[in-house]
Amino acid sequence: MHLDHSTDTTGTMPHRHTHSADPNRPDGTRRALRVGLGGPVGSGKTATVAALCRALRDHWSIAAVTNDIYTREDAEYLRREAVLPPERISAVETGACPHTAIRDDISANLEAVEHLEETLAPLDLVLVESGGDNLTATFSKGLVDVQIFIIDVSSGDDIPRKGGPGITTADLLVVNKTDLAPYVGADLATMAADAKRQRGDLPVVFTSLTADDGVRDIADWVTGHLTEWRAGAAAA
Repeated sequence: MHLDHSTDTTGTMPHRHTHSADPNRPDGTRRALRVGLGGPVGSGKTATVAALCRALRDHWSIAAVTNDIYTREDAEYLRREAVLPPERISAVETGACPHTAIRDDISANLEAVEHLEETLAPLDLVLVESGGDNLTATFSKGLVDVQIFIIDVSSGDDIPRKGGPGITTADLLVVNKTDLAPYVGADLATMAADAKRQRGDLPVVFTSLTADDGVRDIADWVTGHLTEWRAGAAAA
């Protein structure tokens, strides 16, 4: 796996960190909340990261880590769109199936996250975007604190019914591109009922990121978790 942050001026390689879900930094202060975003190719993960950065950057200190198998295309897109300063965006080239780098061997992603925290401290929020994967993609709890799974209606309205760990266990399920439903024959009511059946009380957001403020419900959900995270620090 390859990271795009540079080495230090001594020429030594970046320190490889051990897996850790510790909510606090070594000095006892609260580290950034880490939010994972997964989902199939083309569902709108990078667009969601970009929209969240635009919606939250004036209120919170944010950084982002993207995952691609052989390129840094998603990170380059975020930089072109200037959703954050370039130094706040890091890319991981997984070189293998995306779920490997977010669930099985998280060392490269964890290193990228901790490098951002060390160089940009203090951060409030780090968004970790998985490469496009299937319905089994989930994040290790050693990498992220909460996870969002994104699907879109153009892939078929049977996707929520098919289930899989991404749909059934993610802290938030986002059904994106609702504006396309009439054109692809997707029944949003059916998708909502199937999602409820699969997820129980876990939240689901239906949205189109092309709409004005289409990210608002997702941003409000992230803000709620950020507020709880910081409250936990105050209570510690």
